[in-house]
Amino acid sequence: MSPNLHPMLNVAIKAARAAGAIINRAALDVEAIRISQKQVNDFVTEVDHASEQAIIETLLTAYPGHGILAEESGSEHGAKDSEFVWVIDPLDGTTNFIHGFPVYCVSIALTARGKVEQAVVYDPSRNDLFTATRGRGAYMNDRRLRVSKRTRLQESLISTGFPFRPGDNFKNYLAMMADLMPRTAGLRRPGAAALDLAYVAAGFTDGFFEAGLQPWDVAAGSLLVTEAGGLVGNLTGEADFMGQKECLAANPKIYGQLVPLLAKYSKFASAGEKAALRQTLTVPGATSPAAPAPAPARPEGADSAAP
Repeated sequence: MSPNLHPMLNVAIKAARAAGAIINRAALDVEAIRISQKQVNDFVTEVDHASEQAIIETLLTAYPGHGILAEESGSEHGAKDSEFVWVIDPLDGTTNFIHGFPVYCVSIALTARGKVEQAVVYDPSRNDLFTATRGRGAYMNDRRLRVSKRTRLQESLISTGFPFRPGDNFKNYLAMMADLMPRTAGLRRPGAAALDLAYVAAGFTDGFFEAGLQPWDVAAGSLLVTEAGGLVGNLTGEADFMGQKECLAANPKIYGQLVPLLAKYSKFASAGEKAALRQTLTVPGATSPAAPAPAPARPEGADSAAP
């Protein structure tokens, strides 16, 4: 980790570790945790609430004039008109957590005038701390992060998130996977978007995409990716994605290959693209417009470049 951490990042790390301690204690007896449903397949636990409270108390003790945007309490805490807003997911991957599946994390980001300036993603089960300050790089524990160097999509590991809420477009996702699966080395669905983005930054995966995401799911992870040399945007490749509920992140070469494949599934796709996709999805037995058999391996660098 960088030896000269920004003071605000230090406070965020303190808050993330406090939340992580609560989560780790609770993980020792998951079956004793009280669970409730926000909606079908969308769970919240007493651990989410306790973790969020610990984070907010730590942040506002240090910066009482800052605003808060948190998954469980929204903007209830903190200043309402501050240019500094902490964006918090106290337990990303709650469904994993309540099943004892050890893929979940704490995500904390500081935005200044709408731009993410500080980021922490903390995986308490592995004690992995991902941090970034704008312009100072991204780190995992003591190691500087760089996105992967892969240039061919067919050699790439891509993570995603499957739809699980009422109203999610299942057909769209099936078509997206039909487009991508023959073209990649594999798709993965770990179940915690903030950690997915951290893994792109670390080069563990080569790209990530998902729809239906909230700012607290992607704020911290997006800065990790860009500070590690990657690109983040919506499914059409536009950089202004934070409030658009869709996210695409990858190393630059792979990003440039994913955008043409995924753009037609974006809510910002052209009317013609949306009409063609609807027709494909309603024709029985039809396949996605661009899902051929895997292409043969091509020489290094022969794939399309980043935008």
